[in-house]
Amino acid sequence: MALTNAEEQVMKILWKLEKAFIRDLVNEFPDPRPAQTTVLTLLKRMTDKGFVSYKLFGNSREYFPLVEKSDYFSDHFHGLIKDFFNNSTSQFASFFTNETEMSPEELRELRDLVDRKIESEKRKR
Repeated sequence: MALTNAEEQVMKILWKLEKAFIRDLVNEFPDPRPAQTTVLTLLKRMTDKGFVSYKLFGNSREYFPLVEKSDYFSDHFHGLIKDFFNNSTSQFASFFTNETEMSPEELRELRDLVDRKIESEKRKR
């Protein structure tokens, strides 16, 4: 299940803060800040989706993420490859290297990362 853009905005703040009360979340938004009720509605939907939970402290709720940022990004990234690149990582890599303005040094670093991954996979066999 995916998050809406507005929910992602809240989630990014939660990942940054790790845990937060509603006022902490709202204060992290750039001006003009959303109303607390708007953020509470988003948090309710995110809780229902299983992305966020909370601990009660009296009448206050301290919210925290249930999903790691890296896990969410990985799922999102795989969906992007599936939806836009026919589930082909090589098509994505071709697009990425041809359509971004990478310097020769960045391209060498990318090549080194790929070479290390290949060697790592060889050692596993």
